[in-house]
Amino acid sequence: MLETFRRAFQIKDIRKKIGYTFLMLIVIRLGSQLPTPGVNSSYIKDFFAQNSGEAFNLFNAFTGGSFEQMSVFALSITPYITSSIIMQLLTIAIPKLEEMQKDGEDGRKKIAAFTRYLTVGLALIESTAMSVGFGRQGLLIEYNFVNAAIVVLTLTAGSALLMWIGERITEKGVGNGISIVLVINIVSRIPADMAQLFEQFVKGKNLASGGLAVLIILAIILVLVIFVIILQDGERRIAVQYSQKVVGRKTYGGQSTHIPLKINTAGVIPIIFASSLMQFPIVIASFLGKGQGKGIGSEILRGMNQGNWCNPQNIQYTWGLVVYIILTVFFAYFYTSITFNPLEVANNMKKNGGFIPGIRPGRPTVEYLSKILKYIIFIGACGLVIAQVIPIFFNGILGASVSFGGTSLIIIVSVILETIKQIESQMLVRNYKGFLNG
Repeated sequence: MLETFRRAFQIKDIRKKIGYTFLMLIVIRLGSQLPTPGVNSSYIKDFFAQNSGEAFNLFNAFTGGSFEQMSVFALSITPYITSSIIMQLLTIAIPKLEEMQKDGEDGRKKIAAFTRYLTVGLALIESTAMSVGFGRQGLLIEYNFVNAAIVVLTLTAGSALLMWIGERITEKGVGNGISIVLVINIVSRIPADMAQLFEQFVKGKNLASGGLAVLIILAIILVLVIFVIILQDGERRIAVQYSQKVVGRKTYGGQSTHIPLKINTAGVIPIIFASSLMQFPIVIASFLGKGQGKGIGSEILRGMNQGNWCNPQNIQYTWGLVVYIILTVFFAYFYTSITFNPLEVANNMKKNGGFIPGIRPGRPTVEYLSKILKYIIFIGACGLVIAQVIPIFFNGILGASVSFGGTSLIIIVSVILETIKQIESQMLVRNYKGFLNG
């Protein structure tokens, strides 16, 4: 990895892209420290102290601590994530959107524009719920229409700006901008989480027990990182043979190649989507001052709260973990069905004279690819679930209330690997261009 960055910095164009990305990340972290006008910062800190270990830990990790500080980036890109989920679902439900998605680059640009508009709308709704719900409970220094409107406009503008920064990173920087924004937010919370783990399991203990706790924590993190790397890099290669064609005096084709199918075909999308859906109702209920009492609604919210899963004292709420796993597997299949079409791959192979050895072209090829894909998606989804459940299990058993868990780790490792691969591919393309120009 270090060698890749060293060689990348030797290339002017890539060095500029990395520099641009770095500057945008500085802007994000500076914006995360700017307080929202008219907000009582002590209220939100007391709120987090009373709701430790709940869904707000993950929400706060996604916002890079901005929510806890109630900065201008308090909503972060969570409205964009929710908007993307809704648009993906609508693409399946509405035939016109499905046609638009298949309509090449123009169609994707239109869907991206719809996603932006929906993001601003959701940010407006969330910021309004926050300013009204929390404002009545003491979030605003003075609760009135003007102060509430300022908070709504500030938080909405902050979320829209982060979305814009993410898109600019994708266009002018390196990697997927939205994913990188999410990663820098999560990484910024790691020092605080590590300090909390130290306070809880190491500080005040004797050398033997404290040292053992440190070794266990480091071992869990190391094993998860290695596991996620293997999961992200694993792939099933399907052999493809192209028949020879004679045109005039030249012979085309005849070579052997393969179709690389990644084990984790959907990447971090299932994790992000499932986490967002599980935490969204809890966040909204807290804005409205609900979910702390008795009743079916409050019990459901407690079951959706990750802080209650695998906790021996509240084992009945672990049903939420089962729902979380089901959502992860569902989105793994759902997202892969959108991004990989066996029929389209089979048709392209047939047009170019390609075939899978032992499989007839046409429908048999489609059925074969679909069958292989189902197995691969299942294995990848199981891998994601394992990486999710291990930290949740230890957090529940040991009572560790940190935002840095399996979900965060999968996102960090996956995005870093994808970014490195993109840098390497850009270096490879540049080398090819240099060779051709020479």
